[in-house]
Amino acid sequence: MDLTYPPEAEDFRKEIRAWLEDNLPDGWFEPGFELSPEEKVQFQKEWTAKLYEGGWICASWPKEYGGKGLSTMEAVVLAEEFHKANAPMRADFFGDTLVGPTILQWGTEEQKKEFLPKILKGEIAWCQGFSEPDAGSDLASLKTTAELDGDEWVINGQKIWTTQGFIADYIFVLCRTDREAPKHKGISYLLCPMRQEGIEVRPIEQIDGSAEFCEVFFTNARCPKENVVGGVNNGWNVAMTTLGFERGTSATTGYRRFEKELEAIIDKARENGRNRDPLVRQALAKAWSKVQIMRINGLRTLTAVVQDRKDFGVAALGATNKMFWSEYHQEVMNLAIDILGPEGQILTGDPSREEAVPGYGARRTSARYPASVLQSSFFFSRSETIWGGTSQIQRNIVGERVLGLPKEPKAVSA
Repeated sequence: MDLTYPPEAEDFRKEIRAWLEDNLPDGWFEPGFELSPEEKVQFQKEWTAKLYEGGWICASWPKEYGGKGLSTMEAVVLAEEFHKANAPMRADFFGDTLVGPTILQWGTEEQKKEFLPKILKGEIAWCQGFSEPDAGSDLASLKTTAELDGDEWVINGQKIWTTQGFIADYIFVLCRTDREAPKHKGISYLLCPMRQEGIEVRPIEQIDGSAEFCEVFFTNARCPKENVVGGVNNGWNVAMTTLGFERGTSATTGYRRFEKELEAIIDKARENGRNRDPLVRQALAKAWSKVQIMRINGLRTLTAVVQDRKDFGVAALGATNKMFWSEYHQEVMNLAIDILGPEGQILTGDPSREEAVPGYGARRTSARYPASVLQSSFFFSRSETIWGGTSQIQRNIVGERVLGLPKEPKAVSA
């Protein structure tokens, strides 16, 4: 790493901190501060408006599209200060972090004027239509089709694991628009309205009673012709950009959720005396070391981006980091359940409270299956080596792009 925060970034840090101190509720920075349920509801109503007025929503976007035009280092400092203050940014991951930046990079001027202001103002909710029942890790094998009919695309097929599909107004969806082209070449990236007769959304209930994931069925669904992003049959390149935003937006802050969760696990070990077990202590020390590795790898990634270091291999760093943290999280959650002991087999969550599960977000425990925060995080960690590119796929990227190993041979049909 060879990274220095420039003076202007440090000045910007002071500006952010001052704004947070002026706008967060009185007592926010005091130890043990907690909002009552009624205060929390009021805070959530007012906070997004304050963020918008302050210009902090999508602040890295160009000024002509409603952002502040922040540099990479300023955007990093912004994320760091909000994390330090434990102040929430607006939780529109799909709009702010994925499709918005993708439209900025690939969209037409008309698409930018149509969608970006609505994303900034929170007027439209989004979901992602990539995975299919038979096209998960091998995403280019997708079968959902879009055929042009006059001024509209007609979409038929199915998507799965579509987070927040039941509340979304639009879906950015990958469709096959040329069945004769090689599988990576015949895909287009469409912005399709969700609220129409041709789309059916079925929630997929999880073991803890939550149902944020959905199946989405398209039966002659309609999408405006002009809602292709990046050009017809160029959807694979556009989608890789979207996935890059998904994996690269929290270089110096991504480790913090694991750090905070590990502190809770250590507190539980102290509470029930498991911290006196030398094997548990060793496992906790190992987990702490891995969190520090995440912090350092985040700085390495940021160094590569800021300095445009081709020798670092940003894509390979992203693959390595994703593989590392997702496998770490499964390992540390196994340790958490071990530390909980018999208590870990009992559902101890409080259905009357909404609590934040690291990586998963705010959730209210199901009265039917009242899992605690650690139990919910354990369940969620099972999926993390799959979504966003499986660990096997990440190893292929590292093997082929870093180590120079030959690509796996393609299966030959009889």
